[in-house]
Amino acid sequence: MTSGLTRQALRKQPWAFAGPFVTQCLAAALVSGGLGASSSLSGARLAAAERRALTDSDIPEMAGLFVVVSVYLTMLIVGLTMTSSIARQSRDIALVRAIGATPGRVRRAVAAQAAVVAVPATLLGVPLGALLARAWLAGLTGHGVIPPGVMFHPSGAALPAALAITVGASLVGALVAAVRPSRVRPAVALTEAAVPRRRVSVVRTAIGLVLMAGGVVLSILIANGDPAKADASSFFTMLAMCVGAGFLGPVLLRLTGPLARLFGGTGALAADSLAVRAKALSGALVPLVLAIAFAVVKVVTHTTSVHVHGVPDPAAQVWTEYSGTAVYVAFAAVAAVNTLATVLLARRRELAVTRLVGASRARALAVVVCEALVVTVTGLVVGTVVAMATMVPMLHGMLGTWTPYLPPGQLAAGFAAVTGLVLLGTAVPALVAMRRPPVESVAVDP
Repeated sequence: MTSGLTRQALRKQPWAFAGPFVTQCLAAALVSGGLGASSSLSGARLAAAERRALTDSDIPEMAGLFVVVSVYLTMLIVGLTMTSSIARQSRDIALVRAIGATPGRVRRAVAAQAAVVAVPATLLGVPLGALLARAWLAGLTGHGVIPPGVMFHPSGAALPAALAITVGASLVGALVAAVRPSRVRPAVALTEAAVPRRRVSVVRTAIGLVLMAGGVVLSILIANGDPAKADASSFFTMLAMCVGAGFLGPVLLRLTGPLARLFGGTGALAADSLAVRAKALSGALVPLVLAIAFAVVKVVTHTTSVHVHGVPDPAAQVWTEYSGTAVYVAFAAVAAVNTLATVLLARRRELAVTRLVGASRARALAVVVCEALVVTVTGLVVGTVVAMATMVPMLHGMLGTWTPYLPPGQLAAGFAAVTGLVLLGTAVPALVAMRRPPVESVAVDP
């Protein structure tokens, strides 16, 4: 029965697992690429002078930090995307419970789904990571940052490490999402699937507040600590606050949701929808805020340094710093889009019913766009707060200033990029979901 439930879930909702598959593939690439680059740097056969030059460049230390960051990001984001994917099956889980499936059998079926998606995604992601690591090392060599004798060699630990991390995180995320629908009475689970709970968990809110406060405390400690260690320590400040923002997501979205009412009747519908779906959408806040915070910290640190010193940083240094950050930003951005798309595609029946009762396709799409704008504003505000809390102590320690600097043109480009990212994860899937006639959508998604 377990294998039957797994096959049925994968067959019925292939698009729900497409997002986690892509995210896990990129996660495996991130982990395997970091391990391959680190082992290639440490194992390179170099002359004594070249080895000293490589050590003095801090690139080996940067590669080691890259591995650590990759592992943390993978565990967090892979778990979140799989949680969002399994959460949309709450109605199906309730139905199989109603016909006699035990909670243990449901959990085994969910775990099997997670493994079936994670294993092939990892097998595809590991060679992709090797290609990315090879390209990164070639770029460092081309910019004269590392000696030309450093050649890429795949790490033997890449595949087992990537499998352990991605499959493990996927299993944890899936099982967490299945805990409540597999334990409560089927009638209660069916009711909650039809009408999501609006009450925000006190425990969840408390955890979010503790993590945000912990990030602020860590930021203060960094400001009073060794400036040379500020860059490495700042990641954990950012991570704590981003996870805290995810726990506080339902509260934050309900606070910003009323902004949608500024758009009239369409906005009122969007505000009501956000109040109901705040918990589901909060899963997208963590990768979205991470992407914003990573980008803001790196770009503003660079522009502030140029503004303070009046001299541009060397091109090789800019390329080295931006290339690593770009990987994190891209990974978090893809995860945010995947999570938003997963939540939206779970609403195909809702969109179809809205059209059946008289709303035009344009009106239904306008509601989704209003929701996307509120999510964008929330992500920008929270991401900026996280970035400032992370970056300002670093700027004070490294440059002696408390005032970040960002040219208006780059600020506008950042706003446009975030808005486009959220619309890509919401409006585009909505257009795809509304291509078929609403009657057919209701029949297919009962």
